[in-house]
Amino acid sequence: MLKNYAKYLLVATLLPLGGCATGSINDPFSSPAGYIRATHATSLLRDLPPAKRPVDIAIYEFPDLTGQYKPNDAFPEYSRAVTQGADAILVDVLTEVSNGAWFNVVERRGLPNLLRERQIIQATRQQYTGEAAGLLPPLAFAGMLVEGGVIAYETNLTTGGAGARYLGIGTNTEYRTDMVTVNLRFVSIKTGRIMNSITTTKKIYSLLMQGSVFKYVATDGLLELETGFTRNDPPQLAIREAIELAVYTVIHDGVQQGNWSFKDPNAAKEAINAYQEYLNMNSESKEVDGIET
Repeated sequence: MLKNYAKYLLVATLLPLGGCATGSINDPFSSPAGYIRATHATSLLRDLPPAKRPVDIAIYEFPDLTGQYKPNDAFPEYSRAVTQGADAILVDVLTEVSNGAWFNVVERRGLPNLLRERQIIQATRQQYTGEAAGLLPPLAFAGMLVEGGVIAYETNLTTGGAGARYLGIGTNTEYRTDMVTVNLRFVSIKTGRIMNSITTTKKIYSLLMQGSVFKYVATDGLLELETGFTRNDPPQLAIREAIELAVYTVIHDGVQQGNWSFKDPNAAKEAINAYQEYLNMNSESKEVDGIET
């Protein structure tokens, strides 16, 4: 009997390895590259009606203000818990609002590189055409500046689990909840006044499920089998969703304050009603994810 169990165990161990060797479609190491998947807030931004006049906006930085490192109970971890490229995520989100019909984002993070390239072009034109070389068109400037950043990353807000074992056979489940907080401020460059300030939060879930078999199959033989999987929400997607929700809220707050408006009045009414329904649903929900203005 022990030999039969050992044979089955060996086959179960080698089967996944064989799939990797043949390069099957289930092999995670051979999966193709893809685009960032849409979050729950992505459709809110893409379905917005176009603006009456796109807003020229600049982003210099959107830093990680948490100072948090990745949590690790086994050894010190010096990798950051929060992405250091949140400004790139914010630029991507702003350019996708209503398929680019809301914001004209000007380059500011790579401004030194842009200025150097313009100097090279101007010097080359003067070298070949002399004084007849005209000046390059001026850079586009922004009327609004985006400030803020990732201001909090709370770990182990809730932890727990459950398990049961009977006759050496059982399963157990463990979970953990973290939370990321993002602040977004729109500042008028003309006056320096903060037009809108929004704080959003998003939960990050981690789940571990395990199953095991621990049985004596003979007087001197022991069979032990274990299986399981772990699922973690990517923190960068949580940050992206929090940023998307903040941008969505800023747009509607700006419409209500008269800072900008929708192009189509009828579509504007539908968008505002959808926003109010979302706020009511969010206020009635018991979830931590939400908006603070």
